[in-house]
Amino acid sequence: MNIKETLSEKLKKEYGPVTFGRAIWAYRKGEEMTQTELAHALGISSSSLCDLEKGRTIPTVRRAAKIAKQLGQSEKMWVQLAVQDSFIDAGLNYRISVA
Repeated sequence: MNIKETLSEKLKKEYGPVTFGRAIWAYRKGEEMTQTELAHALGISSSSLCDLEKGRTIPTVRRAAKIAKQLGQSEKMWVQLAVQDSFIDAGLNYRISVA
């Protein structure tokens, strides 16, 4: 890895941009949970969680914040990811720095 290249940039090159779906998938895998287990913990259906992970559904800001709270994670990060995904989905070239 080039000294000037950050880990974030390296990961983006290898796996694509960080999205809400990729983040929730990574969280689930890190916790060694099945989709069914995480969906149950979040109070949503397995198919809804699958849609989130695959990026077929982008959560609202309110839903992203609720999911973050349920996961015990930073609301700011999850909301930023949801907003960024919404921009991309709308074809807008705005970038949010995800913390």
